[in-house]
Amino acid sequence: MAKNVVIIGTQWGDEGKGKIVDWLTDSVAAVVRFQGGNNAGHTLVVGGQKTVLRLIPSGILHDGVRCFIGSGVVVSPQALFEEIEELNKAGVNVEQRLTIAPTCPLILPYHKALDHAREAAKGDKKIGTTGRGIGPAYEDKVARRAVRMIDLFNLPVLKEKLQANVALYNAQLQHLYGQEPVDFEQVYQEVAQYADRIKPLIGDVSNTLYQIHQAGGKILFEGAQGTLLDIDYGTYPFVTSSNCVAGAASAGAGVAPQMLDYVLGIVKAYTTRVGSGPFPTELFDETGKLLAERGNEFGSVTGRPRRCGWFDAPALRRSLQINGVTGLCITKLDVLDTLPEIKICTAYKLGDKTVDILPFGSDEVALCVPIYETLPGWQANTFGVQKYEDLPENARRYLQRLQELVGVPVSIVSTGPDRVQTIIIEHPFA
Repeated sequence: MAKNVVIIGTQWGDEGKGKIVDWLTDSVAAVVRFQGGNNAGHTLVVGGQKTVLRLIPSGILHDGVRCFIGSGVVVSPQALFEEIEELNKAGVNVEQRLTIAPTCPLILPYHKALDHAREAAKGDKKIGTTGRGIGPAYEDKVARRAVRMIDLFNLPVLKEKLQANVALYNAQLQHLYGQEPVDFEQVYQEVAQYADRIKPLIGDVSNTLYQIHQAGGKILFEGAQGTLLDIDYGTYPFVTSSNCVAGAASAGAGVAPQMLDYVLGIVKAYTTRVGSGPFPTELFDETGKLLAERGNEFGSVTGRPRRCGWFDAPALRRSLQINGVTGLCITKLDVLDTLPEIKICTAYKLGDKTVDILPFGSDEVALCVPIYETLPGWQANTFGVQKYEDLPENARRYLQRLQELVGVPVSIVSTGPDRVQTIIIEHPFA
C-alpha cells in the first residue's frame, strides 16, 4: 500500500492542486509544503465556501491533520500571519497544528522592493513575477546570506545579518534602479515583532515527518506552481525560483526519497499560463476567451488573467518523465462542455523537424508550432458528475486519448471546484 503521495502541477501551475490536496487529506496524518512561497495560490471549495491559501498547506481545513512548511519554502512573516488570521476568523485553528522548519529563509521588505524594481526596469522583457520577493529571497539562500527562521532565536545575530543585507539591497535599489532605500530600523522592528509569535511554530519538520512515517502515518507532499515553471526544467528564464518537481519533495521537506511512494500529476483538461514566456498552444480567438470565462481563469493570489490554450501533450510528456508520475488527475473537464470540437497538440514542428517532447529553455519553445488532432466535443453538462460511467461518451474518449498520448493512466477527474465534485478511477492510497 502506498503510504505517501506527492502532488505536483504538470503544466504552468494553476492546475487545481489545492482542491486535490484538500480532498486527499482525509487519508493522511500530515500535509507538507516543500517549495515556493506565498506566490502560490491554492483555492479550496468546501460546501460552497471558498478558501484561498497561499503559504499554509491545503490540509489545514481537516481537524486532526498536522501541517508542515518544509525548508524548501521561503516564508514572509507578514503573509503568514495575515493568512493565519483569515483562517482563525473562519474558525480554523492553525497555530496548534502548524510546524515550520527552522531552516526556512524569510522574505523581508527589501526582497519585495528589489523584486518590484527589477521588473519595472525590464519593461516589456519582464519575467512576470508576483512581486512578492520570492526570487530575491531564494538568491539570499543560495548566496548564504539568508535570514532564516532559526535566527529569530538570536536577536543580535539577526540584527547583524539584517544590517549587512539592508546595506547590500539599498546599494542596488539606489544606484542600479534609482529607487528609495529601505529603512533598516523599520525592517528590524518588523521582524522582531513577529519573532515571539513565530518561535512556537518552529520545529524539526524533517525528524517529525520521519517519526510519523515510522509510526505508519501517511503523508501528503504538496507542490506549488508547476513543472514547466521549475527553475531547472521550465521555460527559463520565465520560471519561478524553486524546483517544482516531485524530487524536490525529498530535499524541501527533509525526507528520504524512499518515502515518496506515489506521484499524482495534476493536469488541466486544457492549458493555461500566467505571466510572460512562450506558450505554443495559446489561443487568441473566441475559443481562448471562452476557456478563460468558463474556467474563471484569474490568478488566485494575483488576480492576473491566465492565458489559455489547447491541451499540450508534448509539454506534459516532459513533465511526466521528470516527475515519474504514477497517475493523472484531470481538472476542469467541465470547462470544455460547450465546444463542438476540441483540439489536442500531439507534437510540434520545430524548423524542419517534428518533435514530440517540449524542448528546454524559452528560445526553442517559442519556435515550436503545434501539430493538432481534432476530437468531437460532447456538448453536454459534466459539471459535478461523480461517476466515470455518467460522463458523456465523447468526454470519456477525450480522457482515454489523453492517457494514450502520454502513457500514464487517469486516476482522478475533477468536475468542479467543490470537494465532492470528483470522480475516482483509482485512489492514490488504494
